[in-house]
Amino acid sequence: MNTTEFLSISSAIVPDRTAIISEGKKFTFGQLNERVNRLANSMAKMGVQKGDRVAIVHTNCNEYVEAYFATAKLGGIFVPLNFRAKADELSYMVGYAEAAALFVGDRYIDLVKSVRNTLGSVRHIVSIGSKQPDMHYYDDLIASGSPDEVTTELDDNDTTILMFTAGTTGRPKGVPLIHNAFGIYMLENVATPDPDVSEVNLLTVPLYHVAGVQAMLAGVYGGRTLAMMKQFETKDWLNTVQKEKANRAMLVPTMLKRVIDDPDFKKYNISSLKVVTYGAAPMPFEVIKKAIEVMPDVQFINAFGQTETASTILMLGPEDHRIVGTPEEKAKKLKRLQSSIGKPMADVQVRIIDEAGKEVARGETGEIVAKGPRVMGGYWKDPEKTAKTISKEGWLHTGDMGYMDEDGYVFLAGRGDDMIIRGGENISPEEVEHVLQSHPCIEECAVIGVADEEWGQQPRAVVVLKKGMKATAEDIMEHCRQNLSSFKRPRSCIFIDELPRNQMGKILKKELRAKFGKD
Repeated sequence: MNTTEFLSISSAIVPDRTAIISEGKKFTFGQLNERVNRLANSMAKMGVQKGDRVAIVHTNCNEYVEAYFATAKLGGIFVPLNFRAKADELSYMVGYAEAAALFVGDRYIDLVKSVRNTLGSVRHIVSIGSKQPDMHYYDDLIASGSPDEVTTELDDNDTTILMFTAGTTGRPKGVPLIHNAFGIYMLENVATPDPDVSEVNLLTVPLYHVAGVQAMLAGVYGGRTLAMMKQFETKDWLNTVQKEKANRAMLVPTMLKRVIDDPDFKKYNISSLKVVTYGAAPMPFEVIKKAIEVMPDVQFINAFGQTETASTILMLGPEDHRIVGTPEEKAKKLKRLQSSIGKPMADVQVRIIDEAGKEVARGETGEIVAKGPRVMGGYWKDPEKTAKTISKEGWLHTGDMGYMDEDGYVFLAGRGDDMIIRGGENISPEEVEHVLQSHPCIEECAVIGVADEEWGQQPRAVVVLKKGMKATAEDIMEHCRQNLSSFKRPRSCIFIDELPRNQMGKILKKELRAKFGKD
């Protein structure tokens, strides 16, 4: 199944339903499909054809969605770029993709102009928001384009999106994702539009991130109204849920924490919200525990995946968030809620392997590897990195460490390069962080390994205290002493004002190791 069919299905079944709400503008599925055709026909006149890469640097908006589907209808490859990229990063990604066209939002015009002479492959630049000299204007392309349906011979295994991984060092890697990677997910997990049942999906995660793309495509395929936010801001999010009566949302843990901790949280009517999916970074237990308490009617889903897997491959479902049953069952569910990332999706195989590539016994820690039709075939124009990441048998090395319990639930134990090895014993940073998070004075924390002559490595806690709270390093380590095996507890503690994070909320452990990883 190719992704252009997602829009065709919804525009045929629910043409008059609102498809997108963006900055006060509303478009039905019928209008969205017409605008996509107009844009695609104008792009075809510009010379964009099958296989061409079409890049975009912008925040979430209706034009972003239209540009994707217009590119897909022409058989092109859509290249969403991180709008936080610096000039040299933008130039690198555009050049690496050899983009033929570049769509750019108003706030990034100056950035693009500053590197325009380095964008040798780009034949056309399209401005979104205002007319610019020597650029096509988006609104003119919509106005002048034919509304006739655009058809191109597409194969389900054709690449539809080239996404860049958010690497913490070095250049980002390009991940080509095929139409079928998204088609298979939709067929397995999303119902086609029901003319009698409508839903509003609040889209906050940026569309240059695979979770944002998955949510957008699921919304279009399912005939859901997409209420799009340019960027996350707590009160704007709460207000949008209330105003648009949103039913679904996806949040990274940092976002969810800010929502439930907002002093005005109870002033907003968010009773329409029924499903909240979270992921992209580890969820502190205290945060999800509080969220369940203050949002009792919401079904929570923990989705785990990577760009290389076209998003979700493991899921901790709503039932796993309901702590009910016998004492033994409750204890098992609490443990899963604290550190499990769920069970494999139906179309994905997941194994835990050792350094020799052999599957380990249940309960033993190893690397999480995955295989299935949604897993990428390899990195864009990089056979060397592909060979290191994809085995000859097609298994993707995720770089994440974990173990699988007797019921098939996978528990995360950290990134392979985050794992702390003390005297031959593996220490999961996440396990220590969960204990640290339970300290009443700690707002957030991270655990890194510090070189030690005797033990090889020792755990170090990097801690942000709650406002107005005070604690000493000895207080923190004593708390760990009471709650962790002796070899796991931090031997030192450093206090900072804020943890470094990437745009999706992941803590940048490499930055912490570079700054605090030595005595």
